[in-house]
Amino acid sequence: MKKFYCFFPLLLLLACVIAGCSNQEKDTQVSDEPIELTISAAASLQDALEELKTTYEKEHDTITLLYNFGGSGALQQQILQGAPADLFFSAAEDKFDALVKEDMITANQGTDLLANELVLVVPKTNSKQIQSFEDLAQADKIALGTPESVPAGQYGVETLKNLNLWEAVEPKVVYTKDVRQVLTYTETENVDAGIVYKTDALVSEKVDIVSTASDTMHTPIIYPVGVIKDRPHAQEAEDFYQFLQSAEAMAVFKKYGFKGVH
Repeated sequence: MKKFYCFFPLLLLLACVIAGCSNQEKDTQVSDEPIELTISAAASLQDALEELKTTYEKEHDTITLLYNFGGSGALQQQILQGAPADLFFSAAEDKFDALVKEDMITANQGTDLLANELVLVVPKTNSKQIQSFEDLAQADKIALGTPESVPAGQYGVETLKNLNLWEAVEPKVVYTKDVRQVLTYTETENVDAGIVYKTDALVSEKVDIVSTASDTMHTPIIYPVGVIKDRPHAQEAEDFYQFLQSAEAMAVFKKYGFKGVH
């Protein structure tokens, strides 16, 4: 019995050392686990943001960027209803401002970053010989983002109304879930023409830009981006938010046809 009592403290010490090492290993494993940031972004940003994802993850090996692309209005509603998002990158100021108003984005953690243009595109065949917005009278089907949830659709309706074309064009409109679907419908000749952002048209080899809407015909196309409040990885989200404003990131955005606001 005496031998057991002498040996017991040694067993206890050994157990504590092993437990301590085990906890240390767990702490190390936790700290090495990648942090996932979810960015809800307008569909028109897809190509530029995918390239920036590669660059950013290479420079930050503990960060994984998860994108949720779609129409800005739909994304705004998802966030309002509790969908996880660390940043919101909108193609319209009103959709972004709605989240600021709901105190989900702090004003000083949001900025108007990019600008875009609205263009009319046609399939390469252009069987209806459409060369301008006025020529849409010759079209049978015209693709347009759903105005309530897709800013490009909203800008398109504004443009057509200001050109006094909406009443004639409206019955021909095929509505889509986002601006990229407009591009797809036009590329595949399911429609005779579509209204998209210039940046979308530039990434496609299957459509031609036949006309650019005047800036005076629609609300300015501004892309605000901001950090969503009260998320678990606030500092990492802030870091990526700052990266999006860097000269390196802006060079990529401009390569895809975006313009800087400032």
